[in-house]
Amino acid sequence: MGRLVLAEIEAADDITLAWACGKDLPGDLDADVIVDFSTPDGLLHLLERAPCPVVSGTTGVVLPTVTTIPVLHAANFSLGVAVLARLVRDAAAALPGYDLEVVELHHKHKRDAPSGTALRLVEGLGPQVSGRIGARAPGEVGLHAVRGGDIVGEHRVYLCGPGERIELAHVATHRGLFAAGAVAAARWIVQKPAGFYRIEDVIGG
Repeated sequence: MGRLVLAEIEAADDITLAWACGKDLPGDLDADVIVDFSTPDGLLHLLERAPCPVVSGTTGVVLPTVTTIPVLHAANFSLGVAVLARLVRDAAAALPGYDLEVVELHHKHKRDAPSGTALRLVEGLGPQVSGRIGARAPGEVGLHAVRGGDIVGEHRVYLCGPGERIELAHVATHRGLFAAGAVAAARWIVQKPAGFYRIEDVIGG
């Protein structure tokens, strides 16, 4: 992702790269915004030092409860997924009592299951159960993970009711779209007040 973000920045005519690093942060973090795809420890260390907004796609981290800078954290930087999350919430609110099931597909090397994106899509919509076979308790949301090949990412949300089924889906075909979303978030967060933001905020969600 770091290389894809660099390519996105190099192709942009409104952004100048201040610095880039691997494992070790430079001594001077002077920049208008920092884009981070590192490790949980790396992100927490960065947040202690960063003098400017931070956009991060690092997963598996518990963020501090207070921040003195703007921080946008997302498991998925696809703007299309941000729209999907909005549609899922609207549909669930309009169809109370419908059963929710999520099926997500990723490449065979992905370590976590279900994906952070799948969890985020149904966050707050009911207790989540992963891959369990059998009857659902009322309000439970089923999560199913498929791993294989080189699938970039696919998320399908099913809302099932009496006599009908609604399907909402997002299919990623190239990882470059996540870098484009991260750079879009970096443009958006500059000049924002301190606090935590979501990718949905970038699209006005």
